Parts: sequence; C-alpha cells; structure tokens
Amino acid sequence: MRKNTNCDLQTCFMCQLALKEWKPAIENHRKNLSVKKGEQIIKEGEPVTGVYFIYSGSVKVHKKWGEKDIIIRFATKGKIFGHRGLGVENSVYPISATALEATTFCFIEKEFFLATLRVNHELAFNLMMFYAEDLRESEEKMRNLALMSVKSRLAVAIFHLQDLFGLDEQNCISIDLSRQDLAAFTGATYETVFRTMNDLVQEQLITLIGKKIQIRDAKGLKLLTAEIP
Repeated sequence: MRKNTNCDLQTCFMCQLALKEWKPAIENHRKNLSVKKGEQIIKEGEPVTGVYFIYSGSVKVHKKWGEKDIIIRFATKGKIFGHRGLGVENSVYPISATALEATTFCFIEKEFFLATLRVNHELAFNLMMFYAEDLRESEEKMRNLALMSVKSRLAVAIFHLQDLFGLDEQNCISIDLSRQDLAAFTGATYETVFRTMNDLVQEQLITLIGKKIQIRDAKGLKLLTAEIP
C-alpha cells in the first residue's frame, strides 16, 4: 500500500454526513492509501483495526465458504468496507477485501470511528440504514443460491454489475471482471459459469467483448431473473 495525501470530501460516506465541527478531527485521524489492482487490503481472520472509505476505484468483499471463495458484494467510490466485525471486542474481520483495480481509500481506526458515531448522529443513522440494506441483500443472495438456477443467478449478477458500475463507451458493463470473480459472485463453479455464459451468448442475450459483458437483449435476460416470484 502507498500513502496518498488526497482526500475527496464530496464522495466520502463519513465526511458527507459528519458534523462540520468534527471534520478537523477526521482530518487528523484519517490515513489515505492507494493500492494496485489485485492487492489485498483486508485478510479474513485478522483483528479488526478500522474501516475504509473508497475515494476512487473498486473493491471486492469476499470470504471462504468451505473450499470456495465467494464474493459477498462490491464496494465502489464513496462506499464503506471493513465494517463487519465492528462493535465486538477482540473481533476479527469475517471477510477479505481485494482491489479490482487501482484504488485509493481512507482508513479510519476503529476507536476513532466508534467515537465519531457517538458524536455524529446523522452518520450513525445512515450507517444503520446501510447495515439494514446490506443484510437485505445478503438474505436475498442466500435465497437465490438456494432456489435459483445458475442461469438465473448469472442474469441477476449481470444486472447488478450494470447498476453498480454503469456502462462504458461500447455499452459494456464498465468493469473488467474475471470469469473466476463472476463465478464467485454468482455462487457457482468457474466451469458452470463459463458454460452458462456461452449459453447466454448463443441465445443472443449478451455479447462478450474481451472480459467485458454487453447486454444484448435486456428484456429476455430480465425474464431469467423472475424465476422466483
């Protein structure tokens, strides 16, 4: 990791919601860092030291599930990660976090962040809402894993990635996601996802341009996501 002195107060989840009077304290306690693509920021099982706020780039939040590695969610500009495990004494991170691309972020130590929540009620409220949404998405993902076919889960994943990362000038989802990561996010093996992707291409629902995905028939692909009422 490399130190970075830049700070984006306009996009940081914490700085946007913190009291104006508290921001000098944040300035004194924050540590801005930069990582390269593929660099691990958090390792599952390590003691919780603090939380992270992304200024630019993106991160995959993942964990071991038996012998598999599953991606729980993605964190992008302005979002928080490393928050799981907060509030429990001598806790460890239940997840890992790895940069999907060159990423800059702010690190705030656990003790100062908890003190910030006690003082900044708007920030604490919005963090509670974030936890609620995070839990809802996790429960929905578990339901999909149990009840949906791989093809339907893959369709759900593709739309989620489009919503999160947007489209580039070629109308492709704007993230170079490896097939291994797509499989880990879908909750299936690499081989199964590879075959299913080819099926979607043959059915003219998507087009592949390198590692990028372009939705060709949004209506047809959307029908697959309605497998569960």
